[in-house]
Amino acid sequence: MKKSKTLPIYGVGPIYVISCLILTIIALILNCYKIIPVLKFLDLFMIILGILFIIIGAILWLSAVLLTQIDRKIKEGKLITTGIYSIVRNPIYSAFLFIFIGIIFLVNNIYLLVLPITFWIYLTILLKLTEEKWLEDKFTDEYNRYSKNVNRVIPNIFKYKK
Repeated sequence: MKKSKTLPIYGVGPIYVISCLILTIIALILNCYKIIPVLKFLDLFMIILGILFIIIGAILWLSAVLLTQIDRKIKEGKLITTGIYSIVRNPIYSAFLFIFIGIIFLVNNIYLLVLPITFWIYLTILLKLTEEKWLEDKFTDEYNRYSKNVNRVIPNIFKYKK
């Protein structure tokens, strides 16, 4: 990508979200019909953890989309490194990852815990092959410094900058 071109507004987001949503729904159906063996673990703890993950996901999404107005910043060709983007480079993807993990925790089947790991690996590969290359091409040194200091999808709340 040439530096003068703008980045795609949605990036690879729809591909990631739809594919992970489909996998989550399939897992829930297989779990519901007991096609996957059910192995429960600490019911109340898993429910609380699931709700927490969903809330964190919603906060990440709201912070990235509404507060930061990411779509406008992308159209303007700006790299955002403050606010929610100071603690995680991809808060929208993180949001969906957290929500899907929360749903899986709510189902409370230890066998389904392979999905969050799968989602994280899939997201990492997808981002490395697409959006990170686009951002590096467009913002070069600025993006390289930013990516060295801010995690890809796991928020680090201790690095928040307004």
